[in-house]
Amino acid sequence: MQTIYDRPENTTCAPIGSPVQETSLVASVVVPTYRRPELLRRCLQALLAQQLSHGSFEIIVVSDGPDADTESVLLDIIPIASIPIRYISLPRHQGPAAARNAGWRHASSDLIAFTDDDCIPEATWLNTFCEAAQRCGAQHAAFSGQTIVPIAAVPTDYEKNIAHLGHAEFITANCACTRHALLTAGGFDERFRMAWREDSDLQFNFMERGIPLLPVNEARVIHPVRARPWGISLREEKKGMFNALLYKKYPKLYRERIEQKPQWNYYAMILLVILAIAGTIAKVPLLAATGIGGWLALTAAFVVKRLKGTTLTPSHVAEMVVTSMFIPFLSVGYRFYGAWRYKALPV
Repeated sequence: MQTIYDRPENTTCAPIGSPVQETSLVASVVVPTYRRPELLRRCLQALLAQQLSHGSFEIIVVSDGPDADTESVLLDIIPIASIPIRYISLPRHQGPAAARNAGWRHASSDLIAFTDDDCIPEATWLNTFCEAAQRCGAQHAAFSGQTIVPIAAVPTDYEKNIAHLGHAEFITANCACTRHALLTAGGFDERFRMAWREDSDLQFNFMERGIPLLPVNEARVIHPVRARPWGISLREEKKGMFNALLYKKYPKLYRERIEQKPQWNYYAMILLVILAIAGTIAKVPLLAATGIGGWLALTAAFVVKRLKGTTLTPSHVAEMVVTSMFIPFLSVGYRFYGAWRYKALPV
C-alpha cells in the first residue's frame, strides 16, 4: 500500500508508513475514490469549508487503485489546505469496502466519518456528527446522517432509484462510526467489491453486536445525480450478485430490511419465455402462445411500474421498454452467480 500524506506546514510527502504526529484530532473523514477527479475536487472543497475548527479534524482520501489524475488533485490541494489531508493509494482496484478500511485504519481520531467523492457535505456536517458523538458518550456507536438527492420534478427511472438513498437507514455516503465500533465489527467486508450492500453489511453487523445506530438528521450531505448513459439499469444489475452474500450472512435482517420476498415476477417472466421456446420447438402453438402472451403481459406491467411518476419522453420510454425485457434475465443470472460464488442460496 502506498501512503502519501501532507499538511499545510510541510509540503513534502512523508516517507511511506510514517506516523501522523497529531493528538488533538476529534474526527477523521474518509473519502474513497477512483478515477473521478473532478467530483473528488468538489467534495474536498466542501470538506475544507467545514465549520469544525481546522485544527481538530483530518481528511483521508483513499484511491481504490493507482490513479494519476486523483493524485494530481491531491497535489494541487494539499499545499494550500488549512486542514491535514492524507492520500492513500491501494496497489490495485479492490472496491470501496477495501478503500474505506484502509482509510479508517490509518485515521488518527476516535470518530471516523465517511462520505463519497460524489457527495457534497454541508458546512455543519462534521460538527453535527461530533456533537452527536459527544452527547452519546459511548465507545461503541455509529451515526447516520441525512442524504439529500435533488432530482427533477418528473425524474427518470434512474433518478427515482437514486433518490431512495434519501430514505436509507445507514449508508456510507453519510455516516460516522467510533473506532471501537469499527474494530469490534472488523470493519467492512472486502468481499463486497462494488458499491452495493457493503454499507448494509456493516449496519447489520452493528445491529447483531448490539452497537447502537443513532440517526443524526442534521448531518446532511447533498448527493447530486450524475448523468448516466442510456440503458444504465442493465449495467446496474451486476451488483445483484452481492445480495446473495448479504443474505447468507444475515438472512433474517435481509428479509426484514432489504427484500421481503424474492423477485417472483422475474422468475415468472423467465419461465414464460422458456415455455414459449419449448412450445415453439415442440410445435405446440397453444403452449408457445401462452408463454409469449404471459411474458408480454408481465413485461408490460413491469414497464408501466417503472414509468410511473417518471418522465415520458420518447427516449426514456424506449429505454424502459428495452431494458425491462432484459432486466429479469440479468438480475436472476447475477443472483445465481452470487449464490454460486458465495456458496449461498439464491435470493
